[in-house]
Amino acid sequence: MTGEPRSSHLNERGEARMVDVSAKQKTARSATARALLKMNPETAGMLAQGALPKGDALPMARAAGILAAKKTPDLIPLCHPIAITSVEIAFEVDPAADRVEILATAGAADRTGVEMEALTAASVAALTIYDMCKSVQKDIEIASIVLLEKTGGKSGPYKRNG
Repeated sequence: MTGEPRSSHLNERGEARMVDVSAKQKTARSATARALLKMNPETAGMLAQGALPKGDALPMARAAGILAAKKTPDLIPLCHPIAITSVEIAFEVDPAADRVEILATAGAADRTGVEMEALTAASVAALTIYDMCKSVQKDIEIASIVLLEKTGGKSGPYKRNG
């Protein structure tokens, strides 16, 4: 590995480690992630109306996403436990476009970012919707999960193009 930059997540032997963030200043940080699901118009209509056999999926997916954001360091090995100050989950169900959009925004005042918390929230909300819709449609697709934007921290703001 001579000449290559060394990852801050590897020790001198190349083993994974949790980065020491104790010298960093606490700053306000936020991140928004999006998950997209593709499903039949009939399934999306049932979802929008809260008429699925398992019940109203959107409140359940919102709660699951919020809980997931809080559990991120338990799921992702190198994530730091941070003091999350907010998590918001919004849904746009569009039966005509055969899709559901989930936006998950997490906030914190801490020494490291909340990107993974937002991504985890969006992912688990999408999985919850899948679980609650699968009795109606098995071939639902979780089409993408992406970070849309983040603020705060040393690297500064980020906004996804497109």
